[in-house]
Amino acid sequence: MNNLVRDLHNYFFDDFSWIPSPLKQPPVTPSFINTFLTTCLSGKLLLKKEISIDSQQLNELVSAGLLEEIPAIEKHAWGKRCRRCGNQKSHLFAMLPDHSVYCRKCIGMGRVSDQEHLYVWRSPVSWNCHPQACQWTGELTTFQQQAADRITKVITDANQRLLVWAVCGAGKTEMLFPGLSLAFSQGKRVCLATPRADVVKELLPRFISAFPDVSIQALYGDSPDKQGNSQFLIATTHQLLRFGRAFDVMIIDEIDAFPYHTDASLPYATERAAKEQASFIYLTATPRQNHEREIKQKKLPVVFVPRRFHGHPLPVPRFHAAFDIRKSLEKAMLSPKVWKWLVHRKRPDRQLLIFVPTISDAEKTVKILALHYKRIAYVHASDSARQEKVHQFREKEYDVLVTTTILERGVTFPSVDVIVLDSGHQVFDQAALIQIAGRAGRSSKDPDGEVIFFHRGKTDAMVKAVETILKMNRLGRRK
Repeated sequence: MNNLVRDLHNYFFDDFSWIPSPLKQPPVTPSFINTFLTTCLSGKLLLKKEISIDSQQLNELVSAGLLEEIPAIEKHAWGKRCRRCGNQKSHLFAMLPDHSVYCRKCIGMGRVSDQEHLYVWRSPVSWNCHPQACQWTGELTTFQQQAADRITKVITDANQRLLVWAVCGAGKTEMLFPGLSLAFSQGKRVCLATPRADVVKELLPRFISAFPDVSIQALYGDSPDKQGNSQFLIATTHQLLRFGRAFDVMIIDEIDAFPYHTDASLPYATERAAKEQASFIYLTATPRQNHEREIKQKKLPVVFVPRRFHGHPLPVPRFHAAFDIRKSLEKAMLSPKVWKWLVHRKRPDRQLLIFVPTISDAEKTVKILALHYKRIAYVHASDSARQEKVHQFREKEYDVLVTTTILERGVTFPSVDVIVLDSGHQVFDQAALIQIAGRAGRSSKDPDGEVIFFHRGKTDAMVKAVETILKMNRLGRRK
């Protein structure tokens, strides 16, 4: 009976004890194993087809105890569980013609079935120590330094967690530098994971510049480098489904962002990718209710950064009623209320960032505005050229960029006005609207860009977003 209780607990509350611990004294290593292959396999949970060695070599590694085979999908009397993504929902499993069962939940990472195994590397791997890893020469503000000190302490103590609640434009990336420098000086392996590939692409050059001697890689769906064998990995949270007990420091950026807060497999993968004594750093400007609840219950330590790095307050969105927005777009027109604001903008020299609910809205808006603005483009999640367009907008090759929520976070433009068309649409929740407003005023040379919400009726999300921004500004003035 005790064994049954234990098995049930392990099934429903995975403690990842099924992941083999590294061998303290590794056996004799086959001759074909080298440092490159070792780092490629270290901390990974891979299918046979994902390991770049032939079957004979793989069998040698298994026989030597360097690789351990684990059933990819477990079957029990009370159900099934995918060992890669943690899925236990019966409707997310399906059967193939040969009657094998595969997991539909993580099919985007490649199909995994109950006829396959996951392979785990057991030999310990040492990472380089970098005594002076950080080459960034900037200075932190008082608020940034306070957060940086807390982050460093969490990394020093290990097996600790910290939420960094910092307003949009507070400089969260720079706050990480001292703690990362300490981690790399101690030969630790670090992962910074974020839900969106665009944010990964934005962060990579900044960290390469700050830590030029540390091996750094970006890992996302269509990333050119798929090895994931660097000391510092910047990855989308989906990519963590291929890791197990790999990282000494786990940093989760934008923990409130879609899909991380709605997909249970992503927090599951994050916990499993971290070593047992790992330090966890969570970053957000807009924490969800569950995080705020944990903070109030003192279950989650927090450091709050209520002021932007340049010391100016967050731009407060203004509401403009335009009840004909949808009907106008359907007629290939723009609401007169929007046109009036565009014509009478306070600072027409600023670039304009326009958020719309759907791709169709983006296409229609660009066609309408192209009659007035010659240098205009639009981007969305399925746009393969969006990174290039964002770069061109940053280089001021475009005056106007129309976007869906894909650019609500993780991008910085020095001088923009921001408008949201149909801000009451369901895609614009409170967190999204706060993040969108945070795109304006990010430069010390132009800290007060305008933010306008054009709406067909105020929503709770709109009202609460503004209330939250005002609250942050008040807290920033008190400190």
